Amino acid sequence: MALVSPLCPAQDPQAESAPMPYKSKPVPQLKQPAPFPLDPSPLAKGLTIEVRTPDQMIEKDRLFETDAESSIAERAGFADLEFNAGKWGYRQLVCPDFPNHLFLRFTRDNGVGDQSVFSASIPRNGQGHVRIIPILRRSYSLFSPAPINTITIAAFNRIRNEEQAESPQSWVGTALCYAALAGANPVAVPANDASIQGGFPRASEPQLDVPLQGHGIISSPEDEDEVIRVADASARPNANLLIMTFTKNGRLLKVKHEPDYVGQPKPVPTGPPPAEKPVPGTVAAN
Repeated sequence: MALVSPLCPAQDPQAESAPMPYKSKPVPQLKQPAPFPLDPSPLAKGLTIEVRTPDQMIEKDRLFETDAESSIAERAGFADLEFNAGKWGYRQLVCPDFPNHLFLRFTRDNGVGDQSVFSASIPRNGQGHVRIIPILRRSYSLFSPAPINTITIAAFNRIRNEEQAESPQSWVGTALCYAALAGANPVAVPANDASIQGGFPRASEPQLDVPLQGHGIISSPEDEDEVIRVADASARPNANLLIMTFTKNGRLLKVKHEPDYVGQPKPVPTGPPPAEKPVPGTVAAN
């Protein structure tokens, strides 16, 4: 026992009760979901949606259109667009933020007061369905104006879910593409770019409103939404403002379409200035 004791030091009772120290790891900060990246140069992908004639389209896209004609005709028939009557033409709407979809605008022009228009979405990767967005039937809106129509909003949400693009969509490109699918020829013009302003009416600069996180300001789910404001400077005689509200998970919730009052000129008063009137109880200075 005398030989073993040095190898077994006496145990401290307090040491036995002390907890073993644990290695602490920093907890990563939770990232709030957001529908769009905060791109410092949101207009880098272009200020407008390019419109191509069938001759300007690549051969692969023309084949997509040919293969989808029967589905387009069937869905246009559900909306009573008379696709099998009269002569229809189409143009491609080039949306860089939606590379996995082919967007087309079909038109039939029978003269003033008799124009029919709808947009069609064709998935390029086979992940989705052919969809149409009614705009006009014989110059009348089928339900309500396409930019604010719940059918347009629902179709757009399904298209975004089908997209599965490798890179996230920019907020400006998304807004311009929605406007094009709803029947506009959108042009977003930065307010401080005089070289682009030429030929277009003055318009509001594109704007993205994001919620203030972590400051105790958000009090309801609506306060977490992101809002895009983009003016279509191609609209005549005044630019139109498109206001799109997205949830934090990326679903388009609602859309407002109204005149862009920033671009409307204000009358300047003319003639001599009004005569000054003395204020009662004061003495005029010499």
